[in-house]
Amino acid sequence: MDSMTQAALGAAIGGAVLGRRLGRKAVLIGAALGTLPDLDVIIDYGDAVANVTQHRGFSHSLFVLAGLAIALALLSSRLAKARDISLARWGTFFGLILLTHPLLDALTTYGTQLWWPLGAPPVAWPHVFIIDPLYTLPLLVGVGVALISGRAARPATWGLTIACAYLVLAMGARQLVETRIEPTLAERGLEQAPRLIQPTPFNILLWRVTVADGARYHEALVGVFDGDSAPLLETYARGAELEAAALDSRRGQRLDWFAGPFLRYEVRERDGRDTLVATDLRLGFPGFHPFSFTLATREGDDWRPVAVSEQLAPAGQDRRQALTRLSGRLLSPEPRLCTSDFVSRQWLVGTPGSC
Repeated sequence: MDSMTQAALGAAIGGAVLGRRLGRKAVLIGAALGTLPDLDVIIDYGDAVANVTQHRGFSHSLFVLAGLAIALALLSSRLAKARDISLARWGTFFGLILLTHPLLDALTTYGTQLWWPLGAPPVAWPHVFIIDPLYTLPLLVGVGVALISGRAARPATWGLTIACAYLVLAMGARQLVETRIEPTLAERGLEQAPRLIQPTPFNILLWRVTVADGARYHEALVGVFDGDSAPLLETYARGAELEAAALDSRRGQRLDWFAGPFLRYEVRERDGRDTLVATDLRLGFPGFHPFSFTLATREGDDWRPVAVSEQLAPAGQDRRQALTRLSGRLLSPEPRLCTSDFVSRQWLVGTPGSC
């Protein structure tokens, strides 16, 4: 999630746990520690692929943050004896603030390395978009009232409760969407295919389903209020003929570890040379994928890995128009909204007649 949300979550937890003892200080300490794991963004790992795939790494590890919480609890119990706060209470305070950060991040699509340094792939259980005002607003209101009134516990607890209830609604919405997409996937023989179900930007009413299918992938938009309307599954190429060349490079292997089968490959001309580019299809929205990386350049019949990978700017499409059309699709399946309206025709393999 965005840093403002993480700060608000930490502040709300701080106020709920120790607001009666520490007042505003509990809120401010929570806000500071709530954003602490995201400071890894200031680390430059040497190139674009490394920077993106190392983010939410060691600083989001449950092992690292649990150790830090224990250390802070022990230190606080020694230095703040006059507060008469038990070690267990300090542990709850620091533990919840620090550990909820990566756990909330894991509810988005990006992927969070909860089990670093074990080498397990990033964890992603997408239930909320990376920015969701309806989740953040109750936290901000609760924290704001806590800071203004000085009575931190009750408003912080209410804000936290409402935000948690929103996550429960998101889980229910996702389960409903999964139930609705299953028959469509079964008709296409895609029941076992890797799938990614995630909310579209800024809401939990309209969901995007992406299904990896060998050299192709499929996209569908499924709404909570779609009723009996069957999902429209659109099919795209993902440049699989270039996948072997991409995986010959260390950075290509790293991206494959990071994004799994949800990568698209293409050749773009850069500085007069054919350049192999990989795009993470999970992030953003069809036609608006922000993460594309250079992997190799063509030399004769071979591909030579680039010395330093670069992240390429996305195509300059009208995001405002796309968001307007998405907002019009939230409460009803009509008018139809097709992902192919936003994706370059070069990738299109097939769409339903209504698209």
